[in-house]
Amino acid sequence: MSVADAFVYLLIVLGAASLIVACAGLALARDFFDRLHFGAPATLGTILIVAALWAREGPSLIGLKGVATASIVIVGSPLVTHALARAARIAERGDWRAGEDEAVERAR
Repeated sequence: MSVADAFVYLLIVLGAASLIVACAGLALARDFFDRLHFGAPATLGTILIVAALWAREGPSLIGLKGVATASIVIVGSPLVTHALARAARIAERGDWRAGEDEAVERAR
């Protein structure tokens, strides 16, 4: 096994571990808003696995498809998280803005 292969395997193991932590966090989190935070480790896991793919295959068709997939996840994950948080806030409170009973610093 070469150093390049060891590096690829390390990236795959780290990416898989990050995805496992994200799945465990989703399963063990107390409520919906806590579960939203576990999208970041899943995004990191995707990036690490695509980095392993790129290190192994280089700029080939499969490598470019991996980069395209990671780009979609990197852009889409925060957007989906924000939309879900806003929808849950509206469902819970009726409005996404802070209510009078919440301590929020207002911009001057």
